[in-house]
Amino acid sequence: MIRVLLADEDPLVRTGLKMMLRGADGIEVVGEAADGAEAAAAVRAHAPDVVLMDIRMPVVDGLAATRELTRRGAQAPQVIVLTTFDEHGLVLEAMRSGAAGYLVKHAVPEEIVEAVRRAARGEPALSPSAARALVRHAAGGPDDRAERARQRLASLTEREREVAEAVAEGLSNTDIGNRLHLSLGTVKAHLSSALAKLDLENRVQLALLTHDAHPQP
Repeated sequence: MIRVLLADEDPLVRTGLKMMLRGADGIEVVGEAADGAEAAAAVRAHAPDVVLMDIRMPVVDGLAATRELTRRGAQAPQVIVLTTFDEHGLVLEAMRSGAAGYLVKHAVPEEIVEAVRRAARGEPALSPSAARALVRHAAGGPDDRAERARQRLASLTEREREVAEAVAEGLSNTDIGNRLHLSLGTVKAHLSSALAKLDLENRVQLALLTHDAHPQP
């Protein structure tokens, strides 16, 4: 079962999400929170695999809560930002805060359920508009950001860089293994090593950094 925590200021939104997810096979809603502080406490209490996190919440906002939760290493849940705000800057800030996904609340139920399953597998879960925002960001980066990104990636081994580039293309671990002729376990080991060396929380951040290092003309 994929254990899910719902963090949203609006109880009606939480109720709707809970009803929707309870109808999905293999997913269990284990807790709720009305703000970022409650979300952190609920994660400690319920140990969810995935958190659906609103951005605009009182006390502690969703981005601050995401940064706190994703710093917990192996114990960190995957965080999907689920918000009404579909803005380029917020998408980037959410990804840099450690979110594994970004969806808007008007997404169809099937898209939200699939995002939860993707996040639980350690894969990025982005709405089409969020994905376009990341592409625009990658295409328009300044030279100094590209140089800083290349300097950071220089700490990786050649194989780790190949894995990072494949992640930036959106390939799954299985696809990366097939391309590089590596076992799934070896791919995961290279990915974990790259994240640790770069002090990153997840593959979405790794993809952003790799895009920054190779801006499109």
